Amino acid sequence: MADPSNKRWPVIQDILKREGIARQHLNSFDEFLERGLQSIINEVGQIDIENAEYPYKIQLGKVKLQQPRMMELDGSITHITPAEARLRNVSYSAPVMMEASVIEDGKILESRFVHIGDVPVMAKSNACILNNFSNQKLIEHGEDPNDPGGYFIINGSERVIVGLEDLSYNKIIVDRELVGGNTVFKAKVYSSIVGYRAKLELVMKNDGLIVARIPGSPVDIPVVTLMRALGLESDKEIAAVVSLVDELQDELEGSFEKAGDVPTSKDAIVYISKRIAPGMLEEFQIKRAETLLDWGLLPHLGKHPENRKEKAQFLGEAACKLLELKLGWITPDDKDHYGNKVIKFAGQMLADLFRTAFRNLVRDMKYQLERSGQKRGINAVAAAIRPGIITDKLNNAIATGNWGRGRVGVTQLLDRTNYLSTISHLEEFNLH
Repeated sequence: MADPSNKRWPVIQDILKREGIARQHLNSFDEFLERGLQSIINEVGQIDIENAEYPYKIQLGKVKLQQPRMMELDGSITHITPAEARLRNVSYSAPVMMEASVIEDGKILESRFVHIGDVPVMAKSNACILNNFSNQKLIEHGEDPNDPGGYFIINGSERVIVGLEDLSYNKIIVDRELVGGNTVFKAKVYSSIVGYRAKLELVMKNDGLIVARIPGSPVDIPVVTLMRALGLESDKEIAAVVSLVDELQDELEGSFEKAGDVPTSKDAIVYISKRIAPGMLEEFQIKRAETLLDWGLLPHLGKHPENRKEKAQFLGEAACKLLELKLGWITPDDKDHYGNKVIKFAGQMLADLFRTAFRNLVRDMKYQLERSGQKRGINAVAAAIRPGIITDKLNNAIATGNWGRGRVGVTQLLDRTNYLSTISHLEEFNLH
């Protein structure tokens, strides 16, 4: 009798034939170019230039990527192919153009696409010149038709961003830990948007009080107070968001007792603001608290005040799962199970870098325009942009594998010993 496992091979062969070996790298990078770049720029949206005489705004608009190119010694610009980049020891990268508009008194004065930096281009991706070339044309351009792509060319050397294993995003993971002989119940969520992630942790104290730990807050905030600040005023509303089961609602008694002195949403925001920004002026304190609720808390659900109700419901869901774990109705989530894991490829890794570099570029540009005073208009804006901030950050990170915040070895030199070692290198990923 034929082995039934053999039936799977035609499916696997079909996937490899249609998709190719390095499809996971290419999809991730294409997603970054198509959606990631634009969403990082939309996050900033507008830059206020606060001059004494002429305050104005710069509106950031659409982003477009041009063909890979390089600047020759005489200052002329030529389009290049991956083979040429390898032979001439240059980087295979493409310029990113961003639409910038100068706005005064609500009116757009002038708009123009300005060069904000160069992004390294992955071989065989949608931005690459080789995309959709026939085998004959690839050979004419000095390329191997069987080369899967999925790597970058920086200063002539081929480098791969190795996939990084991480815990799943935007998913509630509950666990119990032993701390000083006591069992502590925790619920964690890694809330992630393009190029940024924020960890939310709910912890149950010994007396039954559930507190939330949010990035940007030096103190733990009781979860009931946090839900009030997000717009759920009455105890009944908060209990209903957590669960409609009486046994679970009874477990919330300790949390409600401790939050009794903050009855309204306004009181809750004031309570949070006094703890996260002590000693500051009250209006600054409130502003800090609102920024924390919109940006620091679950950014994947939105970063605007109208998203707060949804965040309160998500918190209720997390608190419910935590209480179910405490009552023994569910078991702790297995952090090593592949269902709770995700692999970050080039797109997400580059988005992290691009976000930091773009924010530095905006800060530098704002400083220069505010200092220059009289000079204004789109030409002054273009002159104040230093493309090197983004170009150098991305090139250096891929060339060295140093991603900042202690992450090293993220990229590796592509193994070209033979064809098999190349394709196996592109399939690798790092365990976190």
